[in-house]
Amino acid sequence: MPAGPAPFCIRPRGVVRGAVLTLVFTGVLATAAATGSLPRQERSGPERPARAAPAGETVDRAALSRAAAAAMADGKSGKKAAEEFVSRSGDRWGAVYDKKEYAEFEQALGGAYTGVGLSAGRAGASGVRVTRVQPGGPAERAGLRAGDRLVSVDGRPVDGLSVSEVVSLLRGDGVPGSAVALRVERGRAAWTQTLRRARLATDPVTVRRLDDGAVLIRVAAFTKGAGTRVRDAVRAAPAGAGVLLDLRGNAGGLVAEAAVAASAFLDGGLVATYDVEGEQRAVYAEGGGDTGRPLVALIDGGTMSAAELLTGALQDRGRAVTVGSRTFGKGSVQMPSALPDGSVAELTVGHYRTPAGHAVDGRGITPDLAAEAGAEERARTVLSGLGGGS
Repeated sequence: MPAGPAPFCIRPRGVVRGAVLTLVFTGVLATAAATGSLPRQERSGPERPARAAPAGETVDRAALSRAAAAAMADGKSGKKAAEEFVSRSGDRWGAVYDKKEYAEFEQALGGAYTGVGLSAGRAGASGVRVTRVQPGGPAERAGLRAGDRLVSVDGRPVDGLSVSEVVSLLRGDGVPGSAVALRVERGRAAWTQTLRRARLATDPVTVRRLDDGAVLIRVAAFTKGAGTRVRDAVRAAPAGAGVLLDLRGNAGGLVAEAAVAASAFLDGGLVATYDVEGEQRAVYAEGGGDTGRPLVALIDGGTMSAAELLTGALQDRGRAVTVGSRTFGKGSVQMPSALPDGSVAELTVGHYRTPAGHAVDGRGITPDLAAEAGAEERARTVLSGLGGGS
């Protein structure tokens, strides 16, 4: 983060502002981090099966550390013991990573990673499917498409594995140029494709001018710098031009970046509240945002976590008309905990709410105007009606 005043802050209620927000609303990690599209700091719902325990149940971090230490004292794997502990806890979003994995995920926050350029997600009983292929990556050059079914990775069947485990197989040793063999099905066709991992970069924010003069800002993920990119795009937009903010398929990222993005459209004020192990805190936008420009936000079932936080702030505060379909409903807060063997557990410590106090976790956000097919056209029509187009 650049030097200077923080563009947002968190604070326990009643405490002076000033603490820099370091928490993450996690969601997309396993679906994308090393396979190829979205970087770490988010683990989306589809890649980790829901457990029977209530969504609000959290892990006792001290007990987790003791379990890992006890396993190591017995000559066993502390990481494995921690994974078993998290699995039993009912924390749907909790996960444990070794030191190398965690370092790779930290690098991916900057939008760079080693992978094959695809995102994977679980598709019900049909196994693991490709959900997105990054343009120009090894997967696209090999002809893979969204919707293809992954059968095996390097000969290991993926049915029965979590998407996190599939991601680990796809990532392999993380060395650019290393090979990975994918068994793929598309309809009745099946084949084995060998890909070479590559060092790839994501472009989380794309901006283009529409024919009617409005500006389309698409945010694929809230990686480092994404919030500033959004704010710069709004400031550079022609006077009077409306903004179509496309958050469809955005599985989240750093809440810090979502808060900066909110600051592009709000003149300070509340973005969200959340609790950390029972302590209530809040996220605020920076002042000076563009509050008059017409704004429509496009959302869908792939809009998750930090992207839902932004959506909720814009909707509750009457700043944007939301168009599309109900968002995913991932509103839990994760924090990393270092374990005795150097591995890291990311555990759920609380949940966030929109400025109006609405819970997001397990519920999602309902758009102002429902639209499935043709959602973008509907959104453009709404934006034009708000005076945001020619």
